[in-house]
Amino acid sequence: MKLIAGLGNPGPRYAGSRHNIGFDVVAELLRRTGGTFREKFHGEFVRVNLGNEPVALLLPMTFMNRSGESVRPAMDFFGVAPEDVVVIHDDLDLPLEKLRVKSGGGHGGHNGLRSIAQHIGSDFSRVRCGIGRPEKGDTTAWVLGRFAPDEDPGAGRMVDLAADAVECWVREGSVVTMNRFNGQEG
Repeated sequence: MKLIAGLGNPGPRYAGSRHNIGFDVVAELLRRTGGTFREKFHGEFVRVNLGNEPVALLLPMTFMNRSGESVRPAMDFFGVAPEDVVVIHDDLDLPLEKLRVKSGGGHGGHNGLRSIAQHIGSDFSRVRCGIGRPEKGDTTAWVLGRFAPDEDPGAGRMVDLAADAVECWVREGSVVTMNRFNGQEG
C-alpha cells in the first residue's frame, strides 16, 4: 500500500489556485482510476489501484500549514511507512510546467511539507510542481491566486505529467521516477 497526498487548501475560495496544484493532481489520478472520496483522517480519501498496486489518495482538509495532521493518521490506519508516501505540492522555485521528483530532504520553506515532516519525519517522496514566482509583488497573493488564462494550458499539462510521475513512482520506485521525470516540462 502506498499513500499519495496532494496538498492544497479546502473550499471554493482556493479551488484552482496555484497552491492547490497537489489537489488537482490527485483529482486527475482519481479521474483515471475511478472511485469516490470519503471523509476521514481530517481529509478526503479513497482507495484505488494504480496499475496493480493498491494506493490511498488523500486530500488533507486541514489547510496547508497543518497537512501533517491528516497524513499521519492516514499512514497509521493503512500501515504505510514514510518511504511509501508521496506528497504532491506547488513549488515557487520552479518555473510553471517544470516538475521535480525528490526522495527525502527538507521542507524548503513550504509550510505543508514542514507540517508533514514534523509528524512523520522527512523520508517521504515529493512531486514538486512548478508555479513560478511573480516578477514583483507579494508571493502569498501569487500562490493563493489562480493561474492566468494564458497559463492554464501549461498548468493542465503539468497536472497530467505529475500524475504520470506518481503512477511511475508507485510502479517503479523513486529512483526510476526521478531519472525519467526530473527536468521534464508539462
